[in-house]
Amino acid sequence: MSGKRYKKRQMVPGRQPNTSSPQVAEGSAIAARVQTEFFSGPVPPPSLLARYNEVVHDGAERILAMAERQSKHRELLEAQVVAGNVESQRRGSLYAFIIALAAILGGIFLIYAGKSASGLATVITSLVGLVSIFAYSQHRQSKERVEKSTVLAERRRR
Repeated sequence: MSGKRYKKRQMVPGRQPNTSSPQVAEGSAIAARVQTEFFSGPVPPPSLLARYNEVVHDGAERILAMAERQSKHRELLEAQVVAGNVESQRRGSLYAFIIALAAILGGIFLIYAGKSASGLATVITSLVGLVSIFAYSQHRQSKERVEKSTVLAERRRR
């Protein structure tokens, strides 16, 4: 997630040397503690979010509403991308079926017209192409499933 970063630094005074003497005693030290906080995401942490209400009337509510709108917008875009991919795959399968059917029917016509060698070669080539594409897609899908299950198993171990 992309978001803004918030840094909070707090200086804590340490032991101060005696400032009344002109020289600092040997072995004395000045200590300071630096505390840093980070956040990443669309919504700031509650402590900072509460301070927005002090500056702007309903500032926290407006920030949360903005984050909700952005999330809804992102989900809508993702749904449109998925629907577009499904439609594209469906259309591609339909076109492939039409081309394969035309090649097979052309081969059958060649066999009927007396050119059996050419017709048989056309039919066999079309069928081999269809079977090889199907086998390759099944292999690729099983490989993707194995990769995803490996990633999920590694995440569970953490």
